[in-house]
Amino acid sequence: MALRPALFLSGLCLLASCAKKEQAPPPPPTVVVAQPLKQRVTDYQDYVGRFVSIDAVDLRPRVSGYLQRLAFTDGQRVRKGQLLFVIDPRPYLAVLGQARAQTGRARATLNNAEVELRRARALFQAQAGSEQDVQTRLATQLQAKADLQAARENERAAALNVEFTRVTAPLSGRISDRKVAPGNLVTADQTVLTSIVNDDPIRFAFEVSETLYLQQQRSLGRARAVGDPVEVRLQDEPDYRNRGRLEFIDNALDVNSGVVRMRARIPNPSGLLTPGLFGHARMPGSAAHDALLLPDNAVSQDQNRQTVLVVGRDALVRLRPVTTGALVNGLRVVLSGLSPDDQVVINGTTKAKPGAKVNAKAGRVQFQKAAPEPDFVAPPANSAKIS
Repeated sequence: MALRPALFLSGLCLLASCAKKEQAPPPPPTVVVAQPLKQRVTDYQDYVGRFVSIDAVDLRPRVSGYLQRLAFTDGQRVRKGQLLFVIDPRPYLAVLGQARAQTGRARATLNNAEVELRRARALFQAQAGSEQDVQTRLATQLQAKADLQAARENERAAALNVEFTRVTAPLSGRISDRKVAPGNLVTADQTVLTSIVNDDPIRFAFEVSETLYLQQQRSLGRARAVGDPVEVRLQDEPDYRNRGRLEFIDNALDVNSGVVRMRARIPNPSGLLTPGLFGHARMPGSAAHDALLLPDNAVSQDQNRQTVLVVGRDALVRLRPVTTGALVNGLRVVLSGLSPDDQVVINGTTKAKPGAKVNAKAGRVQFQKAAPEPDFVAPPANSAKIS
């Protein structure tokens, strides 16, 4: 019977030791912390636009007739003055021949009138002729001279019509396909034969909202000006590899849409940039400045403010409100709220709680290479890049 109290006491001791073990606090969670990356960056403003040709023309004949032959391949590049179409010139050559004959006849008539005028003047000086006869011969000579001038102009017009039977490229560029086959009748100034667009250089047209228009002027300290640099990327390009200059800024905002139209001129020697393509353009929105950068996932949105978690020397987590800016290669620019020496939680933010202790493991903030976008989406209003 004496063993029962002993067993009872030993059981109580085991229960007490288990309770003490269950009440021991868990170890603090492990998080990765790092100092913000300090870099010199330039803020950019991004826009969506479309490529348009600098010059485009619908090619129409200047004389009517039957199309005789083509002198180009559909879609090829042509140079200014290159022969493209030939209209049957024979009717116009016949008219030109008639005009030349009329010119010769008028020249002969003028020569005869001048001879008659000299003869009448000689007789009048010898008092063998009258002054009226001189005046009559003079009027005949002047009329013959006018007839010769008219004949020459008719000859020029006929020669132009013969020249117009050879339709040439009015500008250099890329030609479309033919709209009319040889043998068809084409009408002067009406029938569209084909079209040509000049795509080197090419224009990029876009619109800037009133908000961004005012913001960029305040950030730059001046208004946008012709000659400002512009960078453009296509839908499938990861970076802005097409560079040009601003060439046009409209003189007023559209009162209906609240935007101002702008255009940039971009070299296109390869012909890759085609009129009608969409693209993303960006222009510097500020001068180069020093900035602190963090991984975008280290910044949390807390109602109407943005915050990060900072770990102090006492290993306690503190909530820090910050103001952020654009993305730079996957990193978020922090405009205010942080110092370069702050230890910010960049991994494990879900484990860290404000006011609690953590096991801080040193990490490093690094740039990420931007991946190309799979589909066309509107870019953010602002971006930045390393200067």
